[in-house]
Amino acid sequence: MIRARKRFGQHFLHDPAVIGRIVAAVAPRAGDHLVEIGPGPGALTRPLLAAAGALDAIEIDRDLAEALRVEVGAQPGFVLHAGDALEFDWAQLAAARGGRLRLVGNLPYNISTPLLFRLLAARAVLLDMHFMLQKEVVDRIVAAPGSTHYGRLGVMLAPWIDATRLFDVGPGAFRPPPKVWSAVVRLGVRAAPPAWASSPDYARVVAAAFAQRRKTLRNALAGVVDAAGFRAAGVDPQARAETLHPEDFGALARVALPVIH
Repeated sequence: MIRARKRFGQHFLHDPAVIGRIVAAVAPRAGDHLVEIGPGPGALTRPLLAAAGALDAIEIDRDLAEALRVEVGAQPGFVLHAGDALEFDWAQLAAARGGRLRLVGNLPYNISTPLLFRLLAARAVLLDMHFMLQKEVVDRIVAAPGSTHYGRLGVMLAPWIDATRLFDVGPGAFRPPPKVWSAVVRLGVRAAPPAWASSPDYARVVAAAFAQRRKTLRNALAGVVDAAGFRAAGVDPQARAETLHPEDFGALARVALPVIH
């Protein structure tokens, strides 16, 4: 029997109804380049592989990887990668498969945010992502300006990702049950970012603006945007980051001061 390991943040999905809803949401078809992150004991792996006919899976836990090799490894179209999704070469896999990748996963809570930022950097080779995440993380991804959960994560994803909250999942769907609720989200990669997000300084401005949430933008962006820049962007320097729309950050990025090395 495979036991969940705390250091990997493992909570194995076992509820057949939830598994069915996830597979239906992904709607895999033959020819899709499906990749499952953290397959665990394979509850999602089997129906995804059956629907698409091919599946790459990335598993960091050696014991789980070996169990999957024994139970699923002989099935045509299944390829197991033993390793860390945070260090995985997505571009190389997309090139090997001949197209953009569709990612699926019940992500461990302790790596979800850093992994999302890594995947954002690899967005050129991704088609979409369907992830089970901690409910609070999904709240942050889909939050509107001015709301409690609005922050850096959602603003950073906004230009390149079309996020749709699908459904919430209670602790009882997992073994062992986590102490919090989860949610499934669809993250579709936009074909191209909107014009307002064209500045290479977008990430720098967003990170600085949210680094100290209680500060006004004038103070948070000191040395990044000057008074003339705020006027040109049409943004109130006395406002706080959590009140701005992503388009406002795009406007600030276009007038950002150059980095002095």
